[in-house]
Amino acid sequence: MTSLREAQRIRSGSNSLLAEAGVDDSHEQLFEDGVALTEQYKDTRTELDGLSTAISKLRRAVELMPKDHSDMALRLSWLDHSLWSHFKRTGDLQDLDEAISMEHRALELTPEGHPDMPVRLANLGTSLWSRFEHTGDIQDLAEAILAKQRALELTPEGHPYMALRLNGLGTSLHSRFEHTGDLQDIVEAISMKRRVVDLTPEGHPEMAKRLANLGTSLHSRFDRAGDLQDLAEAILAEQRALEPTPEGHPDMPVRLANLGTSIHSRFERTGDLQDLAEAISAEQRALEITPEGHPVMALQLANLGISLWSRFERTGDLQDLAEAISRERLALKLTPEGHPKMAVRLAALGSSLWSRFERTGDLQDLAEAISAQQRALDLTPEGHPDMALRLNGLGTSIHSRFERTGDLQDIVEAISMKRRVVDLTPEGHPDMSLRLANLGNLQDLAEAIPAQQRALDLTPEGHPDRALRLAGLGSSLWGRFELTGDLPDIAEAISADQRALELTPEGHPYMPAQLRNLGIALHSCFLRTGDIHDFTEALSKYSTSATSTFGPPDIRLQAAKDWAGLLEEHNPGSPDILTAFDTAIRLTTLTTTLDQVLENRYSRLVDTSGVALQAASAAFALDRVDKALEWLEQGRCLVWRQLTSLRTPLDDLRRHDGHLADRFLELSKTLEGAGSVRIASRSEMSMSQKVSLEDQARIHVRSAREWDDLLVKIRATPGFERFLEPSPWYSLLPYLPEAGHAIIINVDARRCDAIVLSAGRSTPHHIPLTSFSLAKCNQYRQDLKAQLQIYDYRDRGHTVAIDPEGGDESRTVTRFKHRKNEETVVQGILRGLWQDLVKPILQTLEIQKIPSSPTTLAAAPRIWWCPTGPLSFLPIHAAGIYTAEGAECALDYAVSSYTPTLAALVDRVRSTRPIQMVVSGLFMTCQPRAAGGSHIPGTTAEVQSIYDLATKNGLRVERFDGSAITPATCLDSMEKFSSIHLACHAYQDATNPLESRFLFHNGSLDLFSILQRNLKDADLAFLSACQTGTGSEKLPDEAVHLAAGMLAAGYRRVVATMWAIRDQHAPHVATDFYQYLLDHRDPAYNGSGFDGTHSARALHHATQQLRIRLGNDSDESLLAWIPYVHFGF
Repeated sequence: MTSLREAQRIRSGSNSLLAEAGVDDSHEQLFEDGVALTEQYKDTRTELDGLSTAISKLRRAVELMPKDHSDMALRLSWLDHSLWSHFKRTGDLQDLDEAISMEHRALELTPEGHPDMPVRLANLGTSLWSRFEHTGDIQDLAEAILAKQRALELTPEGHPYMALRLNGLGTSLHSRFEHTGDLQDIVEAISMKRRVVDLTPEGHPEMAKRLANLGTSLHSRFDRAGDLQDLAEAILAEQRALEPTPEGHPDMPVRLANLGTSIHSRFERTGDLQDLAEAISAEQRALEITPEGHPVMALQLANLGISLWSRFERTGDLQDLAEAISRERLALKLTPEGHPKMAVRLAALGSSLWSRFERTGDLQDLAEAISAQQRALDLTPEGHPDMALRLNGLGTSIHSRFERTGDLQDIVEAISMKRRVVDLTPEGHPDMSLRLANLGNLQDLAEAIPAQQRALDLTPEGHPDRALRLAGLGSSLWGRFELTGDLPDIAEAISADQRALELTPEGHPYMPAQLRNLGIALHSCFLRTGDIHDFTEALSKYSTSATSTFGPPDIRLQAAKDWAGLLEEHNPGSPDILTAFDTAIRLTTLTTTLDQVLENRYSRLVDTSGVALQAASAAFALDRVDKALEWLEQGRCLVWRQLTSLRTPLDDLRRHDGHLADRFLELSKTLEGAGSVRIASRSEMSMSQKVSLEDQARIHVRSAREWDDLLVKIRATPGFERFLEPSPWYSLLPYLPEAGHAIIINVDARRCDAIVLSAGRSTPHHIPLTSFSLAKCNQYRQDLKAQLQIYDYRDRGHTVAIDPEGGDESRTVTRFKHRKNEETVVQGILRGLWQDLVKPILQTLEIQKIPSSPTTLAAAPRIWWCPTGPLSFLPIHAAGIYTAEGAECALDYAVSSYTPTLAALVDRVRSTRPIQMVVSGLFMTCQPRAAGGSHIPGTTAEVQSIYDLATKNGLRVERFDGSAITPATCLDSMEKFSSIHLACHAYQDATNPLESRFLFHNGSLDLFSILQRNLKDADLAFLSACQTGTGSEKLPDEAVHLAAGMLAAGYRRVVATMWAIRDQHAPHVATDFYQYLLDHRDPAYNGSGFDGTHSARALHHATQQLRIRLGNDSDESLLAWIPYVHFGF
């Protein structure tokens, strides 16, 4: 643009012309005022209103001046100059468009040979280049270069503006190089910019800017040609540019950012983390001093996002990735449609989202990554130098989708893209090796290995990616060995993996994967050759990978499982099996951390389901019952344990350090709220909504990090060393229920076992279940599912008919009826459970039959069943023989309850305290016509019957029916009453249990809302709804059901159901249940008090009464009373 000096020259040179012209005083005065105000703005850079006034006056001066006046070109130039200044301050493209129009008109009026021709050409070139920078219009760039070239040609050697014009043309040539990739343009640009620096004397105020411009061009040539000398010179130039730049200078942010970008590029070649730290520091400082609304803000955010992503890739720190995505989303939000940088910013966001998908498995991240990368590709014109880069990123993400979905079209498309990437990459390009390696990773082994070998050959020694190339080649050679058995292949694979390991720096997140890859290759070689050295080395690599303190926990978990599996297969007596599984259990907890929302935690647990059961099986084989018990407690119900830890009583900690307790409570609430957020579809979200969502995710990750740090601080406090650590098994013993046995049953493919903990016994009692098996368990589960469908006792998702007159008999969301051929199998299932599972346990414990007398139930022994795996879906409490000959069942021997873990039971025993009389009582509601559910009229009769019974016995009771209550008022009542009875429909959400809810006429009552309330006096919850005690088949050991949720909310005992219950039976069961409780009330209660201490016996009694009423033990009758189950103390 016109420099201040050139502008002053124009103004000075015009004085005589004005005097000679004798133009009208009005437009002359307007012109003089406009020039003065423009000069004033240039002096202060603050009077934007004055500059706007200058533009108005200059516009009016041009309008009033005769079209053929000799000074018209001069006045057009000054108007252009004022508009340009306004554009530079505001970024308003309308100002720029008008400025360019003025420049074109001024040039048309400027004769050849006129002394102002070069400056006007230069000004036009600068304006056109700026418009290209904002719109990407290549025609503007071409015209800008032509104008600048002509301006330079008209500038004589030694002219004071020679450096200025060389710099402007060099900048435009650089822009064209970025758009076309033509190396000649960047060579010319650098040559011109070097000459500019040479022409600029030391101390010149423009020296810093010119050094910075030279650094930018050198960096761009490095990106294209890979010459480290260019990068070194770029960094030196950018550092020199920063030295004379004072604090507060408007160019300081850009110069810091450019230096950060160059140092980041050096990190990418050297892998030196110090470089990356310096780059991020420079970019963060640049962002901090960039004023809000500044046009470069988006660029600063984008650059910092890329560097933070790089640090995540190097260290695996999710905080960096969350920050990167947040910055990249905000950069995109600030980037207008049509901006030439839109494609590169979309591609960067896509890469970061793909990285998060790889770490967390969140398919929404992958879908959004593909969408962003596809859009980036669509915005990239054919022939653009970044086309190969865009194709490579999109191909990688589509390949990841293939690995999750198995859609063959995806792998075909990914390979096609990667092939095109290689075809578009010129020989000698620094990224050729990477692109060949990526193609090799997707292709058939016959094509992959040569591509990967060539990629390795093109990767110089010392390059930070050489380890990855070697690892990729090693994996392909191992794959070919697995197919052909060719020993040279496995020898080469081991050699490549060993070399990759040697080149991977200590602490690199890829180290555990490299170790595991080498372990797998050695393992395969051992299986083929039997060489004990390979066996020993494979174990060493697996164990080192598993016990690493860095790298993704899921990779380390796989290594731990490999380690344990190799020992179990080839050295089954080794005590190292215990160490391997100890490591695996610890790593299982690290895959589902508090920085993830619940939905993602459960999704991740699907991949690790069963590890605790396998570990326990190994411990039983080694006669380590204590270890089996420890692992079954620590490796199951992980998410509920996390939620419980967030609600830990803090009385002791508060007495010691109130500040720590307050911060713990604050973080607990933050993490509980952040974790329960429902994952919404992002496809319809605006960019502002996505930015807000990412900010929430970033705060979530940061809070989780702070939580971990806070735990370290608390555990460093004397007396709190084991704060929130899993309790050792022996700590459970003092708090076991006095009259009964807690029995955890492990079901694994190799063996099945029970562990019994009994009050007064100092050691766990191990009972091998030699006749039971995982295969039997799975068969029983499938057979039971079939019977439930036949008799319309459906699992969630199955449907039955609704009788418009009488209502639906089952309390679940229903639509239509279907029946299959009836087949009697339930008695066979129950007999199998009895003979192979329950009876051997009862016999070992020497539990005798309960005498058949109304008074003996009160003294019957209690059993708390804690099943694992698919056994969680089977009715252990009803196991027995139900045929006339030899009939007996579990109900004849004990009163059964269930518990998700033994610790959950012990916690309830430990926290037992008298119920305050002010809250002792029963609150109940029925919801017969809730939206989304069928009509269940029996709920009204059920609640009426209980209410009548309660009032008759003087019980403190409250009742609301249907629309008379809202979820919010229900919550208020739950705080006022120790016991609740909910007769309604229920919905269980297996992906996010806190979204599980009870359906009301006026909305729904979700578990998260219940957990938010202070239910310190909660005692008994009777959930008279369907499937409230049924978990997720994918996560049988996570107790993903409403009954467990109510226990987590603070209730000591819960009555729930394993499948749908009949509407006509439910009122009778409930009435018999409460009648028993009232008949056995503690005399200490003075009439109105109530508690659920005897709730397990009451349910035992009520279901037996239903069994008597049904009159037979047919499958349909059995399925009617068996689903009622008791959880808790």
